[in-house]
Amino acid sequence: EERAVRLDKHTKKKTKKPKKQPKPPHENGNDSMIEKTEPEHVDAPAEFSFPPTFSVSEIKNKQRRHLMFMKLKQEKRKQKVAIKKKKKKERDALGDKAPPKEVPKTIENQRVYDETTVNPEDEEVAFDEGTDEFSAYFNRLTNPKVLITTSDRPRGRTVRFCNQLATVIPDAHVYYRRGLALKKVIPQCIARGFTYLMVINEDRKVPNGMVLCHLPDGPTAHFKVSSVRLRKEMKRRGKDPTEHSPEVILNNFTTRLGHSMGRLFAALFPHDPQFVGRQVATFHNQRDFIFFRFHRYIFKNEKRVGIQELGPRFTLKLRSLQKGTFDSKFGEYEWVLKRHENDVCRRRFNL
Repeated sequence: EERAVRLDKHTKKKTKKPKKQPKPPHENGNDSMIEKTEPEHVDAPAEFSFPPTFSVSEIKNKQRRHLMFMKLKQEKRKQKVAIKKKKKKERDALGDKAPPKEVPKTIENQRVYDETTVNPEDEEVAFDEGTDEFSAYFNRLTNPKVLITTSDRPRGRTVRFCNQLATVIPDAHVYYRRGLALKKVIPQCIARGFTYLMVINEDRKVPNGMVLCHLPDGPTAHFKVSSVRLRKEMKRRGKDPTEHSPEVILNNFTTRLGHSMGRLFAALFPHDPQFVGRQVATFHNQRDFIFFRFHRYIFKNEKRVGIQELGPRFTLKLRSLQKGTFDSKFGEYEWVLKRHENDVCRRRFNL
C-alpha cells in the first residue's frame, strides 16, 4: 500500500494555473496611454557594408563563410553598378566636352614589347622573304600539294579529322602510314611532287599533335593540337565545303617567329582564291595559341554580312621549329618552347 501511495504521488502531474495577462490599455478605456505604448518609428538600416579590414577567410564556419562571401560579392557588384551609372550621368551632362572613355587593361594591350616585331617596310625583312624556303611559292613557281598521314594504327576520330582537313586544304591527299618511318616517307613525298607533309598524332584515340614539314628544304614545325571539334559535333554548322580554293586570313603574327609561322600556313593554300565559293580559312594568333576556323560568308546587303562555320575547328600551340626536314636526332632547332618561360612574365609572347 505504501508503494502504491508513492507511485500515485509521482504520477500526479502538477497543474499550474495560467497567469493573468495584463489587459491592453485601450480595453481599460485609457486612450491616453496608446501613444506611449506604441514603438517609435525606426529608420530602415543603411546598406550593409563591411569594414575595410574584413577578411572572409577568417571565418571558420564553412556555411557562414560562403554566405558572407556572397554578400560581399553582391555589395561589390552594387557599388560597381552605382559608379557606372554616375559616370554615365556625368558624361550625358557634359555632352561633347566629356573626357574619352578609359581603355580597359587586357593581357593583349599590356603585352611586353618584343624587339623581334616585324616591320613590313624593313629592307632586311624583305630580303629574308625573298631568300627563305617559301620564296618559290610566293614567287608563283610552285603550287601547294599536301600529303596528310597519321601515326601508326589511327582510330576513327583521327581518321575523320584527317579526311575533313583534306576537304579544307585544296589538293590534299590522305595516306595511311603503314608503319613507315618519316625519314623514309619524306623522300617519297619529294619524288612525287608534294610540297607539304602533315602528320597527325593521337593519344587515347584523340588527336593531340601535328608535325608540319615543308618540302623539300623545310622548315618543320611541331604543334600541340587541342579543342578539336569535327563537323558533326558543331551546332548550326553549314553544309559541307565545296572544292573552291578558300581565302586565307592570318591575324596577329607580328614577330619574326610569328611571321615565319604565317608564311608556313599561307603556303598550304593556292595563290589565287576562288571568290565564288565564299569560303575563308582563318588562323588567329592570340597569346601564342593559334585558333583555326573555316567559314562561309554571304552578303545580305551593303552593310550586313552573314557567316556560317563549316568546320572542323581546332587550336594549335607551337612546340618547336626545326631547320630542314624532320630529323629528331641530328636536326637543328631554330626555336624550342621552354615550359617555364612564361611564368616569369605572363605578358611576354613569342608569335
